[in-house]
Amino acid sequence: MKQRLVVMNGQRILQSEHEGAWKNQKVDKAGELKPGIYNIYMAERADKSKRYDGVVVHIDNDNVYQQIDKKFVMHFRQDFDMANIMRGTKSISYNDQGKAIVSAEAVKLSRGRSR
Repeated sequence: MKQRLVVMNGQRILQSEHEGAWKNQKVDKAGELKPGIYNIYMAERADKSKRYDGVVVHIDNDNVYQQIDKKFVMHFRQDFDMANIMRGTKSISYNDQGKAIVSAEAVKLSRGRSR
């Protein structure tokens, strides 16, 4: 089943495709998600040898979806300690047993013009 998120007006709308039309499944607060359409059905399975820094955009019964730049990564939910799964900007890596390690993403410094 194809799913996507539509974020607008401070709301996060989960939609599923049925017979060629998108139907709303759930509506809640957008949090730190920026307005737009998030095609989470295009997510690729996470490689457990890598670290992923980005925004967790959606969590369902089976998967945790994270946006990395313009792409989406899908992590198995069973790899997470249920207490530490939350939406927002996270860094996700895996230990030797294949369990997910979640931490707040490090602040990225940029060079800007100051006055």
